[in-house]
Amino acid sequence: MGEEEEEVLVSRVQLRSCASLIRQQQEAKRRRWARQRARGMAAGGAKKEDSCEVLDLAEYTKNQPWWRKLFGRSSGSSAEKYNVATQLVIGGVTGWCTGFIFQKVGKLAATAVGGGFFLLQIANHTGYIKVDWKLVEQDVSKAKEQLKFQSSGSKLSPEVKSRVDEVITFLKKNVILTGGFAGGFLLGMSS
Repeated sequence: MGEEEEEVLVSRVQLRSCASLIRQQQEAKRRRWARQRARGMAAGGAKKEDSCEVLDLAEYTKNQPWWRKLFGRSSGSSAEKYNVATQLVIGGVTGWCTGFIFQKVGKLAATAVGGGFFLLQIANHTGYIKVDWKLVEQDVSKAKEQLKFQSSGSKLSPEVKSRVDEVITFLKKNVILTGGFAGGFLLGMSS
């Protein structure tokens, strides 16, 4: 026998031993299940619903992604899943983070817009650029006309209306979470 034939033979033996080990484990599970079922029948007769397989929750949760562990499978309101204190903490922390970031980004945006306007004014005053103010005035008046035209028809498109309805439904179902978020947002904006 050559070395290759010996390696093939060893791998076949290993595969057979693994397969037999798996079969033994499955057979042990079947015997355990049969004993539990027999005990249930002796205790008062097992119904069809009682003969279900037992689920190991520890193994089940190990196989779940982290977001399912945290938020659960149901997409119901947070009022159904968490107590009041948890909802307030989650809403407050997310609101504070959002408010803080919003404040920093808002300051940065205001500084950029104001600084840009200031630089344009300096460039205009020194003669580097010339601004056609009549053209600017015409463009602003056109924009006003378009805004008046769009606001006069004040009907929302069906897509926007459905999104607004979803948001309102969410806010109604999660009042405590929303309140915590609003409070946290205001604290984040003030800090």
